[in-house]
Amino acid sequence: MLKDTDFKLLYTSGEDDEPSCFMFDALSNSIQFDLALGYFRSTGFSTLALGFSTFIMNGGLMRFIINDSLADKDKNSIIQGQSEKTNEEYEEEMLKDLNNLSKILTKRNKHFFECLSWLISSDRLQLIAVAPNRNKIGIVHHKFGIFTDENGDKAAFSGSLNFSQYALNYNVENIWCEYSWQNNTTNGRIDAMVNLFEKTWSGQSKTVRIIPIEKVKTAIYNKFPKKKTLTELLETECELAKEAMNHPTSSTGFKERIEKIIKDLEINIKLNKAEPFIQDLGNSNNQFDTLNTKPHFPYEEGPRDYQVRAYENWVENNYKGIFAMATGTGKTITSLNCLLNEYRKNGSTVYRALILVPTITLVEQWEKEVQSFNFNEIYKISSKNEWQNTVTTLISSAKRIPLSFILICTYASFIKGKFQNLIKSLKSDTIFIADEGHNIASQIVLDKLSSLHLDKRIGLSATPKRVYDLEGTAAMEEFFSDKEPYVFSFSMEKAIRDKVLCEYYYFPHIVKLSEDELIEYGKISKQLSKLYSYEKKPDRESMIERLLLKRKRIIHKAANKLSTTIEILKEHFKNMGNLKYTFVYVPEGDTYESFGDEDITSQASIRLINQYTREIAKIDENILVNQFISGMHDRDEILNQFQNGEISVIASMKCLDEGVDIPRAEMAIFCSSTGNPRQFIQRRGRILRKHSEKKHAIIHDLVVVPDYETKNRENHELERGLVRKELERVMYFASLSKNPYYTEDIFKEICNYYNLNIYTIQSELTTL
Repeated sequence: MLKDTDFKLLYTSGEDDEPSCFMFDALSNSIQFDLALGYFRSTGFSTLALGFSTFIMNGGLMRFIINDSLADKDKNSIIQGQSEKTNEEYEEEMLKDLNNLSKILTKRNKHFFECLSWLISSDRLQLIAVAPNRNKIGIVHHKFGIFTDENGDKAAFSGSLNFSQYALNYNVENIWCEYSWQNNTTNGRIDAMVNLFEKTWSGQSKTVRIIPIEKVKTAIYNKFPKKKTLTELLETECELAKEAMNHPTSSTGFKERIEKIIKDLEINIKLNKAEPFIQDLGNSNNQFDTLNTKPHFPYEEGPRDYQVRAYENWVENNYKGIFAMATGTGKTITSLNCLLNEYRKNGSTVYRALILVPTITLVEQWEKEVQSFNFNEIYKISSKNEWQNTVTTLISSAKRIPLSFILICTYASFIKGKFQNLIKSLKSDTIFIADEGHNIASQIVLDKLSSLHLDKRIGLSATPKRVYDLEGTAAMEEFFSDKEPYVFSFSMEKAIRDKVLCEYYYFPHIVKLSEDELIEYGKISKQLSKLYSYEKKPDRESMIERLLLKRKRIIHKAANKLSTTIEILKEHFKNMGNLKYTFVYVPEGDTYESFGDEDITSQASIRLINQYTREIAKIDENILVNQFISGMHDRDEILNQFQNGEISVIASMKCLDEGVDIPRAEMAIFCSSTGNPRQFIQRRGRILRKHSEKKHAIIHDLVVVPDYETKNRENHELERGLVRKELERVMYFASLSKNPYYTEDIFKEICNYYNLNIYTIQSELTTL
């Protein structure tokens, strides 16, 4: 990595830290090199030969902006304003110079061009020439470059250095260097270089014009066809390094760097020779997989029948559609299989996708799933990642050459101007995948999607229908050119029947509102009743929304939930001797929908989750309980410890709702009452994921009802509405459980009191 290299600020010819030392260190630790240097001789590139094969092994991409002349006579004629050559004449001069050069190659020159040819053959060399605009004389004489590593860190240089062999090896030259990990001022200077490079590269500069020189690349490849393997390139480079090490004119600093290069090359040669055997052992994380293994389905048995059918239906619907698949049925794998099939179609060599996800946690999880398919060109875009320069360069390059990439972006970063400006340049066949696709119905996202030009679209959701938002649902369906029953649907009922998800037992527990809570609930309901009777106006709509949230908070935070939770856990501990693999969904202190890179955790929520955590820990000294909330830096470690049984209980809130994969969870207690099907269906799916050591799952659900035994007839209809709403969720759960009649027995008395029938309620619902 660049950040781990001992770079200097100033490199001067003849000193221990000379310009060529910087070039070696930077090139061998980078995956991209952008160079904008005016007058040079082609032989100057050979000075980079000692870092070149390592750069290739790292998957390096090179972009060069050169001036329009390679020979001295061209340079002089342009300076004097005597040259008015056409683009074709400039290109012919370059080809002539290249032809002359190829006749007098040293061993190092030849190695350089063999490496260059390797990059050309794999579409990883991009080369343009520039000349002054017609109304200007002189030459284009940029002198700067930017190296980028796989973490997005950058090392940039500028100075008096001409990129010729004479300048690099004999002149007294110096370069100043900047490093992105230093400070904001440094980053500002690097950004300025990146912007200048991109402006010139894209042809937007007012001072220069671009001269196409594709013939030069073709000529290089024809003269130096790709004959050697990567191992042979590494071996040749190692020989050259040893020769340079023993050269009498080499400085002490230069020799130190060469010594390190030799050691690194010897290690890389051994690893590269061993790569086929490592691959046979199934080490998919080996850094050389990207050079030798194409994208493939991650499991030997291939995609399931329903995943094949989903792809076929999507294609038939003109490459658009919603995959309405129950949580835990493999929505991610199903969508990536579509990408894989499109990549394989017609012998394609590139893949391109933009994937939107709700949270940073899901960015990381999607990255792992994408890597399992051996799609390796992954770029993460969120508030956690420094992505802008790298992705800007990528998208700019992809307009000219066929580059593979997968962009995994949070919805929060997607809607911002920085990213919106970039995606306009994506090729129209880039596959757009919206995870938890119901999120795109948010107006702020829909506004940005209205002009999206990507033709191939997939929406993933266990719950495409947005409760209380028919307009948002309609807009989402229109965007994906789909409607119920959708391009592909996989219900939870079918998933359990087909053993894609595990079976479960469902135990609802009646929790009564306290007297104070019921009084407050009644007051708010009366206020709402009056407001509903008036004509709709914006100010009243806002007031209604606030009152609804306030009333919902009473249900969420019902005081009796905590004591009921502890009773359930104590009983389970008494029967099983432990509480391993247990989730507790704690009530939120506030009730609102957040839209950002992660869920918002309010101070009220923190107080509640702390209270629950303390009380659970008191059950027994051997119980280890931990929280799982947004903003925690060790969340992955917590989940791993939970999977291994080191942590018994995880207390969480909304941040476990969407996409987090924890198949080892066996029991869940839902303390947070919600009337939103999307939320409780997500939570049910989270606990039903299969695991080899899990026979079934257990769900305990805390159902809030009034204290109906007081026979308070004044609020009877109000109470009945509250109970009915809770029973809708209950029947979603009970209808697919292994013990549905348990629910009937639990609610028999309360249903009789309020004249409700749970099976009538069930028949009015759509099983999800």
